[in-house]
Amino acid sequence: MKLIVAAGVVALLGTLIGTRLFIGFLVRRGYGQFVRDDGPQTHGSKRGTPTMGGAVIIAAAILAYGVAHLVNWELPSYSGLLLLGLLVACGALGFIDDWTKITRQRSLGLTSRGKLIGQLLIGLGFGVAALSFPNPYGLTPASRAISFTRDLDWLRLPLVVAVVWMTLLIIASSNAVNLTDGVDGLATGALTMVLGAYTLISIWQRNQWCRPGSTASPMCYEVRDPWDLAVVSAALAAACFGFLWWNAKPAKIFMGDTGSLALGGAVGGLAILTRTELLLIILGFLFVIEAASVMIQVSYFKITRGKRVFKMAPLHHHFELLGWDEVTVVIRFWIICGTAVVGGLSVFYAQWVLGQ
Repeated sequence: MKLIVAAGVVALLGTLIGTRLFIGFLVRRGYGQFVRDDGPQTHGSKRGTPTMGGAVIIAAAILAYGVAHLVNWELPSYSGLLLLGLLVACGALGFIDDWTKITRQRSLGLTSRGKLIGQLLIGLGFGVAALSFPNPYGLTPASRAISFTRDLDWLRLPLVVAVVWMTLLIIASSNAVNLTDGVDGLATGALTMVLGAYTLISIWQRNQWCRPGSTASPMCYEVRDPWDLAVVSAALAAACFGFLWWNAKPAKIFMGDTGSLALGGAVGGLAILTRTELLLIILGFLFVIEAASVMIQVSYFKITRGKRVFKMAPLHHHFELLGWDEVTVVIRFWIICGTAVVGGLSVFYAQWVLGQ
C-alpha cells in the first residue's frame, strides 16, 4: 500500500505545483488555445488560454511511479512500464496536434487521417507488446480473450484479431476522452473518477490474485502485475485531481490533446491489462455517450443532407446551447460519470460474489 499512497501524494503535488509553473512558462511564450469558430459563443473568452497542460499530468504520473518504486526499493513491472509507454506515446501524438495548432495559429491541428494513422501505429505496437514477454508462469500482460470483469474464454480471439481488437479499443477510448474535453474541468473530473475506480479494481485483483498459495481459487484473477497497475492508475487519478485545481472554471490551463489523447489511451490500456474491456463501457459511460453523440450527429447530417439531431456535438455543447450554464453542464455530467463508475464497480464486485 505504501507504493500507492506514495504515488498518489507525489502525483497530486506534482500537478498542483507543476501546473502553476507550466502556466507561467506558456504565458510568457504565448502558447494559447485557439477556439473553434463554430463553437458556443460563450467560449470566445477562452481564446489564448494556455494549453498542453496534459504534459504536466504525464510528467507527474511518471515521476510518482518512479518515486513510489524507490520508496519500496522495488523494480517496475513490465505491465506498469507498458502502460506508461502507451501514455507517453499517445501524449506525444497529442503534443504534435497541439503544437500544430499553436504554430499555425488555428483551432485544427493534425488531420483526422494523420491522427488516426498515429493511433493505429501506437495501438498495434501496444497490442503486440502486451501479448509478448510472458512471466515465469506463462502470463502475458494482456490476453487474447475479450473480457468483461475477467476473461471470457468463449470469446478467445486469434492472435492477429486480438491485436486489432486492442488497437480499436485504445483508439476508441482515446478519441472519446478527447471529445469529452470541451468545457472547463469536465474531462479532468471524469477521468479522476474512472482512474480512481481502476485503482480500486486493481487493488481488489491483487488481493484475489491467482498466485501460488492463493486461497481465492477458482475465482482468482489471472491479471499480471495488478499491484503495479494500481500504482499507475492511482498516480494518474491523483495527477488529474491536482490538475483540476487549475482546470476548473474559469480554467487557467487546458490539458489539450496532449492530455486527453494520452489519458484516454491509458484508460483503454488499463481496461486491457486488468481484463475489464467491456466493463469500461459502464465505467466510462460518460465518454461513451459523448462519442456516440458525435457519431449520431455526423451520420444523421450526412443521411438527411444537412439536418441535425443535436444543436451541436459533442453532447455537452448541445446543453450549453439550450441555455445551461457551463458549470451546470460539468456538474451534471460529473453526476452521470460518478453514477456510472459506482454502477461499474458494483457489477465488478457482484460478479465476484455471485460467482462464488
